[in-house]
Amino acid sequence: MKNVALRIEYDGTDFVGSQWQKNGRSVQGEIEGAWEQLTQECQRVTLSGRTDSGVHALGQVANVRTGTRLEPETIQRGLNAILPEDVAVHAAWYVPMDFHARHSAIRRDYRYLIDHSPVESPLARRHVLHVPKRLDTAAMQAGLAHFEGTHDFAAFTVAAFEGTTVRTCFLARCSSVEERGRELIAIDIAANAFLQHMVRNIVGTVVQIGEGRMDPAAIPTILAGRDRRKAGRTAPAHGLCLTAVSYPPTVPQPAPDIARSDVRI
Repeated sequence: MKNVALRIEYDGTDFVGSQWQKNGRSVQGEIEGAWEQLTQECQRVTLSGRTDSGVHALGQVANVRTGTRLEPETIQRGLNAILPEDVAVHAAWYVPMDFHARHSAIRRDYRYLIDHSPVESPLARRHVLHVPKRLDTAAMQAGLAHFEGTHDFAAFTVAAFEGTTVRTCFLARCSSVEERGRELIAIDIAANAFLQHMVRNIVGTVVQIGEGRMDPAAIPTILAGRDRRKAGRTAPAHGLCLTAVSYPPTVPQPAPDIARSDVRI
């Protein structure tokens, strides 16, 4: 048996989510189906984390324990020949047998894109949240700064979440980026792990700050209060993208000729 890692990109619009579900298309289901067709093996694909319906990924990572004799480059090409057009495998490579895409990860990076111009772009509407008013990005950054560090994020997940809600946020940043001739707001958030809806709840709260409906100084009080009702609304899924998943330096990297330079693991 060998353990093969995959780096995956997908457009989440038409999926019920990344994880397999009985009713509806999932990223995991598509990859497992393509894997079986390619290798004649029925294997479970382990993803680095779950993304909701509508959330996209540039750098999702998965692993598959397999008995196939196919080499990683052949696996990559073969899967891409079978997978639908909204999923692509950008790299496949061998990793140790104890590598687990989710449990071995030490950092996840997400980016949320917001267009705050008066008219929505039809070309961007599946990947960018449109807010038809100018947002105060300086205030948004002031609010985001409070999320960095180790905190209890109970106020920024679903109310019925079970288990520890403490996470370490490495980065929470707001910046301007240009895509297709439009100036967009990019909110980049990285942490050791995320709670359900955590990024989208943070973004929804920060948008309210940008609209002038919440003071950035309220964030520490909301974190301490652990009350979901005190935080902002949940931002829509379609503006969110999982950009990278990071692992310890001891984990092998894909060969340079099949690695994407713009996505980090």
